[in-house]
Amino acid sequence: MKTPKARTIRPRGTPWILGLIGVLVLVPLALILPLAAVAAVSGLAIVGGALLWRRLSAFAVAQEVVSKEIGVLSQRLVKLEAVTAALIQSRMQDSAMADGSARPPDEAVKALDARFDAGIEEVTAEIGILSGIVRELAAVVASQDGDIARLRVQAQAPQPKPVPQAAPEPIRPRPAPAAPPPPETEPVAPPMRLVPRTTLPAARPSDHFATDADAAMLIEAFDGEGLEVFLQPVVTLPQRKVVAYEALARLKVGDAVYAPETFLPVLERHGRTTALDRRMLQRVATIARHLQGRGSPASVSYSLTPHSLFEPGFLRSLGRLVSEGPELAGRVVIALPQSSWRSLDAEQAALLAGLRGRIGFVMDRPIDLRFDPTALAERGITQVKVAAALLLRPLDREARPDIALEDLVTSLARAGIRLVATGVEAETEVPDLIDLDVPLAQGGVFAAPRAVRSEVLSASPEAAPPPPPSPDPPPSPPPQRRPFRDFLRRAG
Repeated sequence: MKTPKARTIRPRGTPWILGLIGVLVLVPLALILPLAAVAAVSGLAIVGGALLWRRLSAFAVAQEVVSKEIGVLSQRLVKLEAVTAALIQSRMQDSAMADGSARPPDEAVKALDARFDAGIEEVTAEIGILSGIVRELAAVVASQDGDIARLRVQAQAPQPKPVPQAAPEPIRPRPAPAAPPPPETEPVAPPMRLVPRTTLPAARPSDHFATDADAAMLIEAFDGEGLEVFLQPVVTLPQRKVVAYEALARLKVGDAVYAPETFLPVLERHGRTTALDRRMLQRVATIARHLQGRGSPASVSYSLTPHSLFEPGFLRSLGRLVSEGPELAGRVVIALPQSSWRSLDAEQAALLAGLRGRIGFVMDRPIDLRFDPTALAERGITQVKVAAALLLRPLDREARPDIALEDLVTSLARAGIRLVATGVEAETEVPDLIDLDVPLAQGGVFAAPRAVRSEVLSASPEAAPPPPPSPDPPPSPPPQRRPFRDFLRRAG
């Protein structure tokens, strides 16, 4: 059977001849009869369109024939490939049977087994890795469960009872004017109190009020009239001019007066640290009004306990405290430890930012000297309190600043922050601090902390009552103090 051949597509002579005749006839006709020339051109266009349509039809028929031939040819090629593959396979089988050897099938099976083994090894390796990860997670979870169980046991364990003869020793009389170490020199304890506790921690062996009876005595003194306020001045160097005061909490239990490092652990166990801060801030505001009435530009600072930052509504109450007395703007200063400034969350940072301009900010109780003056200035911090021992003694590599101490003081000053050396107890330390260009200092060598007179604290105008009962009203003042008290009432 012969395949029909397609017609060869080649140039035709007829259209060219007709076109030449049309040009020779239409040109003279257009000069003589234009309308007839237009009619003739239209007729030629119709004839040309008819010829073009016929030509396109011929193209379509030829394309269809060619596609059919290509399809037949592809089918024949597929059949030929199949036949060729069958012949090759049959010949290979015949040759294998003739030789009596089964090597090719064995090699194929071996290759398949090798690929199968490789896949199994890969899956086995992945399972081993996953099992190792699961074992590590199980070990971590087990250790955490063990820590939680130990903490629960420690929290539920009864407190040890001391020997009877050792009971009277926790309360030891101290001379009232003796100046205990300032609270700024507590380098380790405050950072450990950042996270609020839901259970009461166990009493530490070094606590003076480790027993329940002694702790109850201290709490009773705190709720009563045992809380006292001591002031220690901050002076300039080298002039030693008083520019500010720091309010220090003291608790009088019986005839003894205790510093915060002694009674704060007991207040923490009973959840009274925030009450301490509220009462102290009320008295700091009273002292600031008193200093303003005397015409003193000195401010009064107080070191907050880190727990108060997590007390709901405490930071907002600071704003209300200052709003009640606009004249106290900038005169009441709160100090927070370095660890608290570094661990502020978004809400705490926003509340403190809202207090800028009304309450001053100080960073104290540092654990290292790696300060970022720009970041501190953005927080609104105007002073940084550092113990003199950290400035004058050799420091560990982790606590050293990245620059020299002289340059550190200068960089803080450029950011509007003044460095305060605290705990200066020896006169020999003062020249060294002056050589470091330290602008402010505080310590027993300049002035020991002194108790604030009760009439100054009782002269406060109407203020928000603290949670514990307010102290008894003071006796009537002498006549020479009456004008000043009247002035304080008008300022409130």
